[in-house]
Amino acid sequence: MVDRVEPLTPDLWSAFERLFGKQGACAGCWCTYWRMPRKQYDEARGADAKAFFKRRVMKGPPPGVLAFDGDDAVGWLQIGPRADTPQWNSLRRATAPLDESDAEDERVWGATCFYIKSSARGQGVMGALVKGGVAFARANGARFVEACPIDGKAGNVDAYVGLMSVFERAKFKEVARRKANRPLMRLALRAKR
Repeated sequence: MVDRVEPLTPDLWSAFERLFGKQGACAGCWCTYWRMPRKQYDEARGADAKAFFKRRVMKGPPPGVLAFDGDDAVGWLQIGPRADTPQWNSLRRATAPLDESDAEDERVWGATCFYIKSSARGQGVMGALVKGGVAFARANGARFVEACPIDGKAGNVDAYVGLMSVFERAKFKEVARRKANRPLMRLALRAKR
């Protein structure tokens, strides 16, 4: 199903836009939930969120990776330095960093959210995105990649943070649990030789 995973660069914006559709996935989120304070996010959903995220993509560096089946983008993983998604670092959230300094360390990355085309769900797209995202992180100097997925059953809406079982298969280890069904998981990376 997935034949390649690529960083979201400006030349791939149209593929990302087609994947997210007219509504911008998840009711107009356009992958801005972790990037803006809640009030700003609520006001921006839809066209403003799309414009905000498009500016981010055009400015670079890539804020995540797309999974492709041929020319069709079938999945998305937002992954990058924790500092790029400030709301993911809130000390009141299950996603809070282990150490406050990790929130600003460009080598500590977060795999913060997924979007998978409905026709591609249940076909290994999430696992391919994690694998491709880890390779992207490694190639860009990340020391750690963290995630805070759902532990247990999750509907399509809740699965936007990923599934623990997928991260376990990718060798992530639980390092904290601040909410019963949301482990903070971490993968230590070594530079490829």
